[in-house]
Amino acid sequence: MNAPVQPSSPGAPRRGAGEAVCICCAGQIVRSSVRGEQAPGVPWTDSTLVPVFSATKAAAAACFLQALEEQGSSPALQLGELWPHFPAPHCTVEHLLSHQVGLAAWGESAPIDDLEACRAVVERSLPLWAPPQHGYHPHTLGPMLDIFMRALTGMRIADFWEKRVRRPLGLDFYIGLPLHLAERVAVLQPPRVHGRLPDTPFYRAYFDPSSSVYRAFNCVTGLPSPRHMNTPFGLSCACPARGGIASARGLALFYQALLGQLPDSPFSPQVLGWMSHPVISGQDLTLLCHTAFSCGAMCEPVVLFGRGGFGHAGAGGSYAFAEPAYARSCAYVTNALQLGILPPHRRELDAP
Repeated sequence: MNAPVQPSSPGAPRRGAGEAVCICCAGQIVRSSVRGEQAPGVPWTDSTLVPVFSATKAAAAACFLQALEEQGSSPALQLGELWPHFPAPHCTVEHLLSHQVGLAAWGESAPIDDLEACRAVVERSLPLWAPPQHGYHPHTLGPMLDIFMRALTGMRIADFWEKRVRRPLGLDFYIGLPLHLAERVAVLQPPRVHGRLPDTPFYRAYFDPSSSVYRAFNCVTGLPSPRHMNTPFGLSCACPARGGIASARGLALFYQALLGQLPDSPFSPQVLGWMSHPVISGQDLTLLCHTAFSCGAMCEPVVLFGRGGFGHAGAGGSYAFAEPAYARSCAYVTNALQLGILPPHRRELDAP
């Protein structure tokens, strides 16, 4: 089915901009809708791919948790067991994946594509908070998760994803894109700014180089803005925190696999339980608003993630979620980047 999506604001998308939604239930696609263009003069289709930024984090967490269970362990594992020089060794995997380890901002910067440089910087950094405080780790989580995954399995997250999840299930969801598929990727368009940005504590901190919020969004270097994802380096970057390139279908079907609704899904019911159960809720020390996280996913606001749902948003407006009670998953993707910490409201994703 290829019906138009409901517009998120009045008027047609600007030239070269588009969006897509997909709803799945019990292993089946029940709605797949597209609207607009992936580039000027190129219509958006069901197979159009687009960077989904931090919506990658849920897939990365699911891979790490599955590998952890296969090693006979759980999110209660202390991080020092995998990385002895990690600066919060007594924190657990659960603390890491729910943004409680206090390393959203490192003391120095390091390039996104150099794990050993990231390792060295992490080991010289001090946590800014400890559990039960939490603050979203927008960029630092990716390199740290790769280092932990390599210690656990000898593989990076992207390798596990490709071998155990994406390729066996045939998902249109890549962590690091093979460049021969680049012609299928929608060209990202920068946000339109009308007037001044909101005068909020988050935006004041975001533009203040002395703040931990500014450092959290800038200490991992190499992809300085979302628009740099239009480059070959950006598309092929396999960072678990922001390297996902997906269609709406691919993103929604990943959550079906996590729900156990796809044949041959590698994810166990235990992984689903870890990811669907909230473990921390309250004032976020990075986003400076109320957030809640499970072990690897966002759980609030409910208006985005459904009834009893969990999922993840990405920079610019893309997001996806699962509602376990209904065996349902939904995804929304766009190349028309929007301003804001989280998508301002839920798109028309409810199944007819």
